[in-house]
Amino acid sequence: GMAPLAYFARKNSSLLQITRTRLNLPVLFKTFTNGSSDMVSVLSASVITALYNYQLLSIAGEDGVAAYGAIMYITFIFMSIYLGYASGSAPLISFQYGAKNHEELHNLVRKSIVLMLGMGMVITMTAELAAEPLLGAFVGYDKELFSLTLHGYRMYVLAFLLMGLNIWGAALFTALNNGLVSAAISFLRTFGFEMAAVLLLPLWLGIDGIWISIFVAELCTCFFTVYFVMRKREVYHY
Repeated sequence: GMAPLAYFARKNSSLLQITRTRLNLPVLFKTFTNGSSDMVSVLSASVITALYNYQLLSIAGEDGVAAYGAIMYITFIFMSIYLGYASGSAPLISFQYGAKNHEELHNLVRKSIVLMLGMGMVITMTAELAAEPLLGAFVGYDKELFSLTLHGYRMYVLAFLLMGLNIWGAALFTALNNGLVSAAISFLRTFGFEMAAVLLLPLWLGIDGIWISIFVAELCTCFFTVYFVMRKREVYHY
């Protein structure tokens, strides 16, 4: 952190330099609201994890919690691909939108949608095919726990089919400076549909209801993501 600080604090060859500033409350408020979707995502992670653990503990005991922990470790590996693309494409979308390059913005959005749907199929297939060696690294020491974890994992990773589109959709509207829609997508994915699914589905499906909850949440959220993308197409000219 000290190296860039020293560089930008003095005159340099770039167009950026650290200078005196002033408190600009409207800009800060807009920044907070536009970034609210990221806040919702991070905040929900701890709440949803606690809820999963509570439900699994009551249905499957400690093995259920251990199985969920192993599944989440692997899920983060694949999810990071979606998060990385969403974070990396957002500045490009913001730039093209601000520059009013509507043709290039349309090109970016179209290719991103195709890529997210394509990657959804590739990542889901990869996750399913690599299930046993990946899970074996975490719970291979216990045959019964491994069987439980594998069963839950195969249902849980179905969420990868649509997860990328929803993550990218939230990032899209953050990049377009529409924090309200972005936060709505993030809220529906987590506090809305996933929390409801984790609480209600086990009543009918038992432990399978917990494993399939995230797929149901992503599926329901996908309808809203597609709706917002289509509805706002004329507004943002993509």
